[in-house]
Amino acid sequence: MSGSSSSAELTARMRTMIDQLSPGDRLPGSRELIRRFKVGPATVARAIAALAAEGLVVTRPGSGTYVAARTRRRDDVADTAWQSVTLADRTVDTRDLAGVAAEGTIRLDGGPPHPSLRPTRVLTAALARAARRPGAWDRAPADGLAALRGVFATMAGGGVGAGDILVTDGGRSALSMVFRAIAGPGDPVLMESPTSAGAIAAARAAGLRPVPVPTDADGLDPGLLADAFAMTRARLLHCRPTYHDPTGAVLAPGRRRQVLDTARAAGAFVIEDDLARLLGHGAPVPPPLLADDRDGTVVHLSSLTAPAAPSLRVGALAARGPVLARLRAARLVDDFLVARPLQEAALDLLDSPAWERHVRSLGAALRERCTTLAAAVVDELPGWTLDRVPAGGLHLWARLPGGADDAVVAGAARHAGVAVGAGSRHFPTEVPGAFLRLGFAAAADHAELAEGVRRLGEVDRALGLSR
Repeated sequence: MSGSSSSAELTARMRTMIDQLSPGDRLPGSRELIRRFKVGPATVARAIAALAAEGLVVTRPGSGTYVAARTRRRDDVADTAWQSVTLADRTVDTRDLAGVAAEGTIRLDGGPPHPSLRPTRVLTAALARAARRPGAWDRAPADGLAALRGVFATMAGGGVGAGDILVTDGGRSALSMVFRAIAGPGDPVLMESPTSAGAIAAARAAGLRPVPVPTDADGLDPGLLADAFAMTRARLLHCRPTYHDPTGAVLAPGRRRQVLDTARAAGAFVIEDDLARLLGHGAPVPPPLLADDRDGTVVHLSSLTAPAAPSLRVGALAARGPVLARLRAARLVDDFLVARPLQEAALDLLDSPAWERHVRSLGAALRERCTTLAAAVVDELPGWTLDRVPAGGLHLWARLPGGADDAVVAGAARHAGVAVGAGSRHFPTEVPGAFLRLGFAAAADHAELAEGVRRLGEVDRALGLSR
């Protein structure tokens, strides 16, 4: 190249050079470029500036000029359309699950308890101590730490031993694992109607077919349950007998044995979803169905996540017999183990006297919040019906006036700055009426609960619901 060659010519030649290099490679220095291409310093400077503007090089003062990381050209966009054919209809539907609310929205749609209700200082101290323990960062046993399994076994009661426990990554993943381990795609699973929207989504994601079994004020109806087993030959029943989500009902004492006997006669397992056990409002909590189980019918799920903190993803499965071996095998395939530092922290937390104090104070706070929300609904929303004020859990279940559309009401409420849960997402199939699930744990305080219901009152009047 002659001395009169333009910087454009040099820029083109340097592009060719860059194409033969890798991101991060150093380009020849200015002196070498001047010598090689027989150009002046100003021409080199202009060429490097042009390449930097194109994103092909980066300059580092005192170090040199380097090839920049490759960026995808606009005409080089990956074509992923083929994936739709390969994925076919194996979808995971999350439309019915609560989303993230806009900032400033009052959360009455569920979610974890407000940070003010968490034992943050106790958790922080437990995690710090756990991280300092010898072997804290070693691999944990696949079944979980023996001491932690022993604590969960004691909490379950009914003669359950540490050998009957698998420590899990919270409750939701444990439920998904049980669904996949015991039943296969297309199999029916009996579910209370209404029930947890998350449980319905997990069953469908596992390829199962939810079949509703109606509930009443006392929980599952054993007669209807027997009919459902006879018609479907299902091998699984999912239920929440204690502080049911969303209604807050507790399975009546006279029905507990009937439910177990009905499932046993059908040769089916009962998945006892007991995630709300530690969310009682101060009244005595009935023992789990697992405590009455003699034949290995019950697979029991528990978790520390809701009463402690969203990121304490530690729970437990309790089961007896060959099903435990099946679940243990599924765990090895799914996630292998729960991180040891989390298990150590959970063990430290459960062994601390502060944990019992926290559970008591949490129960009292939830009771007060529940009372506040229920009273506000009665005062502000006279056309709405609360069948009960629950003795545990995080929600109220409100029946809307006749003719109302729960999705329309929930949408209007969100527009008014308050998030509520549409009741239709809690029914596996047909929806018998219009309901909303109103949470009282995620809001900041009692004043925010009252303000949320005041806004719902405005929505009610705007839609002409309570005439």
